[in-house]
Amino acid sequence: MKLEGRVALVTGASQGIGHACARALAREGASVALAARNQQKLDQLVAEITAAGGKAAAFVIDVSDEEQVKFGVKSALAQFGKIDILVNNAGITRDQLLLRMKRADWDAVLATNLTSAYLCIQQVIGSMLKQRWGRIINVASVFGQMGQAGQANYSASKAGLIGLTMAMAREVASRHITCNAVAPGFIETGMTAVLSEEFKQNAVKQIPLGRVGLPEDVASAVCFLASDDASYITGHVLNVNGGMLMG
Repeated sequence: MKLEGRVALVTGASQGIGHACARALAREGASVALAARNQQKLDQLVAEITAAGGKAAAFVIDVSDEEQVKFGVKSALAQFGKIDILVNNAGITRDQLLLRMKRADWDAVLATNLTSAYLCIQQVIGSMLKQRWGRIINVASVFGQMGQAGQANYSASKAGLIGLTMAMAREVASRHITCNAVAPGFIETGMTAVLSEEFKQNAVKQIPLGRVGLPEDVASAVCFLASDDASYITGHVLNVNGGMLMG
């Protein structure tokens, strides 16, 4: 159990990639602070992790709300005593061609996908600096690297996360804190389940490995970056996309 004794905070933990990350981190021995907006789903995940012998607690947080982030992280620190690992996973989409995109949809996506990472990092970094050890992992996207029509807001938010990752990596490296990103490709989650079957089939044709990814594929990459095995990796974007984008 490579993460035994560590405490991880995962945002967007109630479903999809965040759910898988929380379970994987717990299996590796980390105590997990679960953050999302849905109390019921968080409670179910806490029960699942606890039943498997792990430690977890739920914190209802809308990560786009600065006061909720401050209160939620403070509560997690009070319960667990520290936060060693931060997984900034929370994300939403509000897809529309830029010509028709409403300002509210632009603002909502940037606030949830990008500004939230800044807010969460700011609240946990003191704990990491104090102990001179930390792992910050931002969940970006292949579309933050190559763009996607109809997703100008989403692509911009994920590209911003990559820039934030590199800037933060330089700021805290001297304190043995790493900051990396994972960039998932087409992953089978609730967010992609609503897409048409035709869209999914066309997407698979662009993936050399010939299948869509699973949340567990991303979670494995997150666990690696959170471990001591990745202690000499920082400012890196780890692609988890089946070869959809190379280079």
